Amino acid sequence: MYAWFDQIFVRFGEAVLGWVTAYFPGGEPLARILLSVGPIAIIFPLIFAATTWAERKLLARIQNRLGPNRVGPAGILQPVADGIKTLTKEDIVPERADRLIHTLAPILVMVPAFLVLSVLPMGRNMTAANLHIGVLFFFAAGSISQIAIFMAGWGSRNKYSLLGGMRAIAQMVSYEIPFILSALTVVMVAGTLSTTEIVASQSLALAAAPDAGLLARAAVHLANTVGGWYLLQPWGLSGFLIYFVAGLAELNRSPFDIPEGESEIIAGHHTEYSGFKFALFFMSEYISMVAVCGLGATLFLGGWLGPKPIPSWGWFFLKVFALMGVMIWVRGTFPRMRVDQLMTFAWKFLLPLALVNVLAAGLWMYLPSRAAAWLLGGALMGAAYYGLCRLVRPPKTGPRSYRYA
Repeated sequence: MYAWFDQIFVRFGEAVLGWVTAYFPGGEPLARILLSVGPIAIIFPLIFAATTWAERKLLARIQNRLGPNRVGPAGILQPVADGIKTLTKEDIVPERADRLIHTLAPILVMVPAFLVLSVLPMGRNMTAANLHIGVLFFFAAGSISQIAIFMAGWGSRNKYSLLGGMRAIAQMVSYEIPFILSALTVVMVAGTLSTTEIVASQSLALAAAPDAGLLARAAVHLANTVGGWYLLQPWGLSGFLIYFVAGLAELNRSPFDIPEGESEIIAGHHTEYSGFKFALFFMSEYISMVAVCGLGATLFLGGWLGPKPIPSWGWFFLKVFALMGVMIWVRGTFPRMRVDQLMTFAWKFLLPLALVNVLAAGLWMYLPSRAAAWLLGGALMGAAYYGLCRLVRPPKTGPRSYRYA
């Protein structure tokens, strides 16, 4: 029963392909494309709608408010109302704006958000595009969003929009380096760029004794599905933390939402966007959030691996939603950084720490003793963290004195 439920979507796809092959022999390639693209195009916009409601509810809980509570039970239909509002609002384009670039930017920003989802293994045998260079494709396709954001700022002919676009480019380029280096450690240890093979490399192959009891077999199964997660290694834990922080900056989420600093530059690169065009920017941010959390779960949390009876696709989305919950928690907890703090943190702290983590992963691969690799890797990362904290700490100053006119 578990195997059938675990592969229910795969079996459904095979049944549809069998029906198409029987009645429309020439339509099999098109059916394969639709079966790969269709679920992504339908499911993830629904996840975006649910996430907006959940984030508003969680932030309201953190700030002792109610959040959406008028449209539907507990405000559950608020995303529907927001969608209707954005579809019916007037689309305003500034008179001096470059209309072509202004229109193409929100469309282009959606392309990488959906492209990167295709290489994520969302369950056993559930990868839309099982590429041998899946991790490389993820980062290469995701970088397209930087062009779209700059197009939005430049095409609006607005100084606030241009400043927001330049801020976004500077931030995304700076944090993309530690973002990629954190994933490089997993690629080094797993020896592959395929996301499917990276998940398989985190599964152990322990066998229970033939006469082992139920608890012993359950313990072996738990060790096989959880014990090999890269998060549980010293370089994996530090790599995951670097990946998560850099991912927040790549998504322009708090406390790294400087490109959209409302108190400084109104709304950054999408200041001059309204209606459905603004909704596309909004949607791309949340779908990219799902993608970043999905790759993080794939690289460090074993992807779809997990104990029974939860199916593999259930484990994948549970991990993704848990990481998204932490991102929402961070947004409601930490204040926005200053621009100088943002760049200092990227170049003087996160980048050197990511480079040291690559060295720790190399030691893990080549040291013959796992205990020595643990101790040396942990000590190396601890020393690097302590030293870099001392380096970027602002100098102590005396008491402030104020003069009044």
